[in-house]
Amino acid sequence: MGSSVFGVAVDCANAAMLAEFWSCVLGRPVADGATIDTAVVPADDGPAHGPRLGFHRVPEPKSSKNRLHLDLITSDFDAETGRLLALGAVKVNEVCQNGARWLTFLDIEGNEFDLIAG
Repeated sequence: MGSSVFGVAVDCANAAMLAEFWSCVLGRPVADGATIDTAVVPADDGPAHGPRLGFHRVPEPKSSKNRLHLDLITSDFDAETGRLLALGAVKVNEVCQNGARWLTFLDIEGNEFDLIAG
């Protein structure tokens, strides 16, 4: 017996708006029924695969660095960086070390995520 990951839950101020941002980032649709309180980007086993992302409105604002974040990887780092910025992400840090390169971004509600050159 064991557990498996069902998805990733994200606390936010506007679930539908944040789900739409991540829908555009990942190229996956927002499930029907999204509201300001709750929204889902379903899991996908296709080319844009990934886990289910659930967004849930909470009353308190984000107050510190995320303890958990998404790592995205792309083969066209510069183009994807530009696309993420155009969607409203904000670049906050760049790391190049030991042959690895990644950028840390904030999504439209200030949640950190990384883009890795792959």
